[in-house]
Amino acid sequence: MPAESYVGVDVGGGGIRVRAVVDGRRLRAKDRGPVPRTAGRIDAPAVAARVGGLVAGLGEVKADRVAVGLTGMPGLLDSPAELADHLHRHIPARSVIIAGDLLTTHLGALGGRPGCVVAAGTGVIALGTDHATVWQRADGWGYLLGDEGSGAWIGRQGLRAALRGEDGRDGGSAALRRALLARFGDPDAALRAVYGTTSPAHELAAFAPDVAAAAHEGDAVARDIWRRAGTHLAEAARAAARGLPADFSWGGRLFDAGDLLLAPFREELTRRVPGARLAKPRGQAADGALLLARRGLLDGTGHLRFAREFPR
Repeated sequence: MPAESYVGVDVGGGGIRVRAVVDGRRLRAKDRGPVPRTAGRIDAPAVAARVGGLVAGLGEVKADRVAVGLTGMPGLLDSPAELADHLHRHIPARSVIIAGDLLTTHLGALGGRPGCVVAAGTGVIALGTDHATVWQRADGWGYLLGDEGSGAWIGRQGLRAALRGEDGRDGGSAALRRALLARFGDPDAALRAVYGTTSPAHELAAFAPDVAAAAHEGDAVARDIWRRAGTHLAEAARAAARGLPADFSWGGRLFDAGDLLLAPFREELTRRVPGARLAKPRGQAADGALLLARRGLLDGTGHLRFAREFPR
């Protein structure tokens, strides 16, 4: 009897990552590039074609189950059923699961165990779950109303400090002002870049690495921005973890900043949740998608949005 085959896919803002187990062999593939969109919505046929191309590059794959963790799910995807149908045309599979990447990030970071995971990139959201009856989220309200501690929040705080430095007001930073000038040319150009883009959150988040560089160089204002970011993330984690084991982890590219973010996050989390256990992620969202494919439907619906069975 042939071994079962599973495919897990992470479709994120920076590209697509595939993890697969095919007849006992572990395979992986990836590409780079934004999620295809049409009129601001996720382009299901184009996403499926890209995923199918990556999987085809692994050889002949007939999967028992494919699971996709998708950024912008469910808000930017018109029809999960349509995406599942298109995926099935490219990857013969017995079933297809479409889930938000928050769920697959949680599965990857904690390996399917109960607890809370904070996912931080351009935005931020925390998910606490036991994968059965408890499904709790905190933040994820977007750059205007929430996402405190996110890349967009850090970039916004950094640009505000830079402009205060330009004005000579309290709270300004000469180092961040220099970073603004180096990136944009002058304050007016920075305003045009932020206010004139179709994605202000991404434009703001693009300044976060400059805030990190200033912090590493010893700028007190920049260091305080990262300290407050870690505090906000810990606050979201505590809120999402109510009634769950005190096991925490993280995901998302913002944590590439290392101890600049992790140290204040850990310190504040320990203060807010005595006995908190903060563990390095076991895997990434693609690994979580593969785990979802191997497990199939979880006990609770939670952030699991759609599943479809196909005849073989």
